[in-house]
Formats: sequence, C-alpha cells, structure tokens
Amino acid sequence: MTDLSAADRILAAIRAIPRGETAAYGVVAQRAGLPGRARMVARLLSQNDDPALPWHRVLRSDGQSAFPQGSTQREEQLKRLRREGVKIDERGRVRAKRRTKSVDEEVWGGA
Repeated sequence: MTDLSAADRILAAIRAIPRGETAAYGVVAQRAGLPGRARMVARLLSQNDDPALPWHRVLRSDGQSAFPQGSTQREEQLKRLRREGVKIDERGRVRAKRRTKSVDEEVWGGA
C-alpha cells in the first residue's frame, strides 16, 4: 500500500466534511495529519479545478469566507452553504453547530 501525498490527504479531509457542515483551514490540515499547515490547504484549494470537491465547506477560523467581501467567489460560497442548510449571520459569518460529545466524553466527562 502506498502512502498518500499531503495533497491527497488534504483533499480527502475536505471530501469528508459532511453536507451542511464546515471546517476551518487549520482543522482540515489537522485532519489530514498536517497540523499547522492551514496555508497549504488554502494554496491547494486555490489551485483546485475539481468541480466535485466541496471547497465551499472550508472557511477561515472565524467562520468567515476567505474571499473578499462582495466578490463573486464569496457570494457563490455563501450561496452553496445556505443551500446545504448552513446558518449564516448578517455579517456573512457561519454559525457553528454545537459539537456533540464523544462517547468517551459522555462516560468520562470533559469538554
């Protein structure tokens, strides 16, 4: 079995974001086994041409689109997220869903 490249791991992490949910660039990097490589995620997305990749589910850590206010790309991203049922406030910030506790957290306590 061959190891996946960093790019393949990032793309797999993006594809794994469920419909109606989002993840920050840094979270995608961490899920891909590349903690601290958020800029690598952004660079890869900027070069992506796969129309099936759910790029719109990746946001800045503050819940905002990385595209400039009023840009076509930002409007497209927010439109796609709304279509998936993602709540977006009047400033264009995604309202994060409350994370459910894992089984370990339920049993043993913790965050």
